[in-house]
Amino acid sequence: MKSIELQQHLKKIFGFSEFKGLQEDVIKSILNNQNTFVIMPTGGGKSLCYQLPALISEGTAIVISPLIALMKNQVDTLRNLSDNYSVAHVLNSSLNKTQIRQVKQDISDGHTKLLYVAPESLTKDEYVDFLKTQNISFLAIDEAHCISEWGHDFRPEYRNIKKILNRIGDDIAIIGLTATATPKVQEDILKNLRMPNANVFKASFNRPNLYYEIRHKTANVDSDIIKFVKQNEGKSGIIYCLSRKRVSQLAQTLQVNGVKAVPYHAGLDAKTRSKHQDMFLMEEIDVVVATIAFGMGIDKPDVRFVIHNDIPKSIESYYQETGRAGRDGGEGHCLAYYSYKDIEKLEKFMSNKPLAEQEIGYALLQDVVAFAESPVSRRKFILHYFGEEFDNETGEGGDMDDNVRYPKKTVEAKDDVALLIKTVKQTEQLYKMKELVNILVGVPNAIIKSHKTDQSDIFGQGKSKTKEFWKALIRQVLVNDYLHKEIESYGVIKLTDKGEAFLKQPESFMMAEDHDYSDEKSTANISKTGASDPKLLKMLKDLRKKVARQKEVPPFVIFQDPSLEDMALKYPVNMDEMSYIHGVGESKARKFGKKFIDLINRYVEDNDIVRPDDLVVKSTGANSANKLYIIQNVDRKLPLDDIASSKGMEMEELIKEMEAIVYSGTKLNISYWVDEILDEDQQEDIHEYFLEAKADSIDEALEEFDGDYEDEELRLYRIKFISEVAN
Repeated sequence: MKSIELQQHLKKIFGFSEFKGLQEDVIKSILNNQNTFVIMPTGGGKSLCYQLPALISEGTAIVISPLIALMKNQVDTLRNLSDNYSVAHVLNSSLNKTQIRQVKQDISDGHTKLLYVAPESLTKDEYVDFLKTQNISFLAIDEAHCISEWGHDFRPEYRNIKKILNRIGDDIAIIGLTATATPKVQEDILKNLRMPNANVFKASFNRPNLYYEIRHKTANVDSDIIKFVKQNEGKSGIIYCLSRKRVSQLAQTLQVNGVKAVPYHAGLDAKTRSKHQDMFLMEEIDVVVATIAFGMGIDKPDVRFVIHNDIPKSIESYYQETGRAGRDGGEGHCLAYYSYKDIEKLEKFMSNKPLAEQEIGYALLQDVVAFAESPVSRRKFILHYFGEEFDNETGEGGDMDDNVRYPKKTVEAKDDVALLIKTVKQTEQLYKMKELVNILVGVPNAIIKSHKTDQSDIFGQGKSKTKEFWKALIRQVLVNDYLHKEIESYGVIKLTDKGEAFLKQPESFMMAEDHDYSDEKSTANISKTGASDPKLLKMLKDLRKKVARQKEVPPFVIFQDPSLEDMALKYPVNMDEMSYIHGVGESKARKFGKKFIDLINRYVEDNDIVRPDDLVVKSTGANSANKLYIIQNVDRKLPLDDIASSKGMEMEELIKEMEAIVYSGTKLNISYWVDEILDEDQQEDIHEYFLEAKADSIDEALEEFDGDYEDEELRLYRIKFISEVAN
């Protein structure tokens, strides 16, 4: 078909005057009945590539799609474009028998041009037998990366598509489409669909209007998100979280702080999900807080920001989810919060999966760590990942990321890398990251002593640098493939060929200096939305030390560091404001707050400080209800595991809730439970430790006791300690 005819169809059906990018070439390939593979970024107009040829061809096109919501959205769009309601149908588990009969009838009568199916539906004999008898124009596979194990969204049932298609008809042309495919994934898709000679169309992955930014994920993340959303008031945005629980909690927090927000996750019933999606599309609300199930195929062109509360599991996921911003070519701010602890959590989740899946998942995560911690242009990194080179000087959107606008300082670390690799080699590749760091700084523990590494000449050779420095360097060296973390041996660090070569001939290694996301103890809000006032913070710490001496307790039992950092950010000047400070609460404010408020009042007055009025984050009622439930049931001396299970919590979650309660100043007498798990001497041992400790860090306590106590035992005793000593 000639270009002019195609353009007439485009104008008549879709109302567009011209094709976008590669669309016309792709459509011609499909109309010529050739196998076609399309790699086109989100917002590039992939759907039109198969919708237009389906609408103007004889017969029905089968479109395989992974999500019911995505199918529904596309079918609704097509029905709105046509006078014929039967022009598009879905065939999936959401239909009853009468509806299925109607769909089949419409296909047989030639009314249906596009039939959307899930790959699972195509395994049913009744559907295969029916489709065999119909005139099928072609088969389109949307989200084709689901075929590849190396794709970020692997679906095993996608692997059978070629076999199923052969049962329907041998000569049906296939079009595979994806928004995110690395060269490895592309190869895997073509191989699996047995179409090595397909016409491949690959658009540029560059989205020049998107601004990429990664911030430290701190204890103040809610406050930071609220401030960002309020600065973008009236604009549409999506906030992605990994867990349903976090989605619900953050959506509630946004609501009580005056943001029009709704949650969206698979735990909500279909009616609620559909309602919330429509509210977002109709602009009745501004923000959707969602798990990754939201957004696939949602055609809202003016999403102005996409926030990742948790860093995604792969660069593909990140690219696809951020790609939902600024589809109209307008502003699109992509903000992600990163903490290495989140990566470790994701690694832990993977440990139950088959080994092959673990290795792939781990490799994808390493790329995410590299992306978050790398000092290079984020755009350049993403495009390189997808096999496309980019020049920041000449490329469109070259300055649209935080690393380019605010370059990280780098420091030459050639000698440190050489020492690190030498340490791995000399200790016979026996250790995980924690032990390696301890060997470098010269801190022995039971494992190190058992191998007599504390007696070797390498022990303590890196003690001029901090543990945090070595942890960060190990991560950057892993990312650069000089070392490799082995999954099957639970994270033992091994040497690679590249590492061996480096040892023989060390070369320059520029380490990003200010990237230390790992140290969760330092939770000052250091994002660009504002940072703690260092002068006030020092004064608050001095006051805390003085109060602690008077009370004869360690400083951390008065207020923890994150609380002081929050005070130095928000300048609370009365009891009400003080009770909204991170980790304080009303009782803690009443008990210790007055002297700190007086100091802040004087400081604000003396220095003419303009206080931020938008950083008081109100808490949700749900948290208060949980808190009350826990306090009442601990008073009744109910077993903690019973309290946890009655609220659908893991023990880990209950302990976190109890920590929040005691740190905000409320007494929680869990002696009855601690007495069950620790004897008198053990309790005295831990009590003495916390009484003399400079900080209440559990990691430091675990190191000090060197395997004598479990993490859970120390955390539970710390709750008892804070409750008795501080509250």
